[in-house]
Amino acid sequence: MSKLFSIFGNPVSHSRSPLMHNAVFKNLNYKACYTRTLLEDDTKLKETFFALGLDGANVTVPHKESAYEACDEIRGFAKKIGVVNTLINENGKLIGYNTDADGFMYAIDEFKDIKNILVLGAGGTAKALVQKFLEEGLHVSILNRSEARLSYFEKLNCECYTWENFVLKQYDLVVNTTSAGLKDENFPAPKEIIETILNNTRYAADAIYGKITPFLQLAKEKQLTCKDGSDMLLGQGVLANELFCNFELDKEAIKTQMQKSFLY
Repeated sequence: MSKLFSIFGNPVSHSRSPLMHNAVFKNLNYKACYTRTLLEDDTKLKETFFALGLDGANVTVPHKESAYEACDEIRGFAKKIGVVNTLINENGKLIGYNTDADGFMYAIDEFKDIKNILVLGAGGTAKALVQKFLEEGLHVSILNRSEARLSYFEKLNCECYTWENFVLKQYDLVVNTTSAGLKDENFPAPKEIIETILNNTRYAADAIYGKITPFLQLAKEKQLTCKDGSDMLLGQGVLANELFCNFELDKEAIKTQMQKSFLY
């Protein structure tokens, strides 16, 4: 019996997840198929999941917090942060996990001596990463357009700023978790703020993959060591695939096939 998986997002046409997971299924002879689902109304997530007869799914921007609400049960790291990016159908129950944070830690492994991090944005991806950074004993600051979403991070004792009251410090790493630059040429904050931030950091990372965003382009022009979201995508994808396949496949084999899919 073949299994069926999908990714929910808006937009979702750019997602590499089907390539990654289908490469694993095909080359490791696992009977499964992975598709894309454009979800415009996040209140229909659970209903759509079961209507499609899915065994599991990934969830991307902007539905990760809605996915948490839709679950019958939350496991692991997702419990801490209220954000879900991986769904499993377990006997008709929707089980939620989060593989984003561990995926990102895998991605930045080569960045050395990270102590101070500035996170741009305050959505689901930011929540996952910040919680992980704090667990690792790192100092975290948040910069977001509005104050509304900052209270979550204030409770974690992060330094929180809006564009209006931002106070520049020296950072080791700046991470863009917003969707700025995905479908447009926008920066995650006014360009003059981003400019000064990039002048005061050693590394830059963007959760967006598949294109050089204006944020990353500016970081490259300043000759910073920087990364797009490809390695983060790979890291979280390997962990999600293990959950999809109920840990029946070898982790290194999953990683190898997913890495190859980036060459297609």
